[in-house]
Amino acid sequence: MQDILFDFISKYISLTEDEKHAIVSLDIFRLVKKGTILLKEGQKSPYEYFVLKGCIRKYYITDGEEKTTAFFTEMEGVTPHCAIHNTPSEYFISCVEDTILTVAHTDMGVELFSKFPKFEIMCRVLSEELLARQQIDFDEFKTSSPEQRYLNLLQNRTDLIGRVPQHQLASYLGITPQSLSRLRARIMEKSKA
Repeated sequence: MQDILFDFISKYISLTEDEKHAIVSLDIFRLVKKGTILLKEGQKSPYEYFVLKGCIRKYYITDGEEKTTAFFTEMEGVTPHCAIHNTPSEYFISCVEDTILTVAHTDMGVELFSKFPKFEIMCRVLSEELLARQQIDFDEFKTSSPEQRYLNLLQNRTDLIGRVPQHQLASYLGITPQSLSRLRARIMEKSKA
């Protein structure tokens, strides 16, 4: 598990053996079963998550219906708002499949940054990349049709198609599962023509 994380980190900074040992000693690696809810609406939690292998999703329950807003897969992290602001969560985070995660208390970062300042630089770069990507995703979602959103998904997040149940994928695209089926059929017809 740790080698997956170290390979990812090495794309940004080089680690000494002491730094690797410091990370391992934090006891942050978890194997979590499919269906496990990591965070519930109304719950306070000081934890942030980084997916080493697997898939987690963020969703709200509105009028009794799940509304998926994000999927996080390999080498993607999520820090819930409640972990930063010490407030109850407004959403859920759950495992779509068996997942290997790092689960870190927000205080761990402060300690790690003081011992190893280059981690703070790496986290800042990762945060900037994530913010830029989320802004692009949000803009694309707001300015595109359901068909364009699905085609975008096929181009940029193909891995989700086979990993995520259709009703969750439809919710993520802002449509019903029936609309997603019709949309897929229409795209298949266009590709045959």
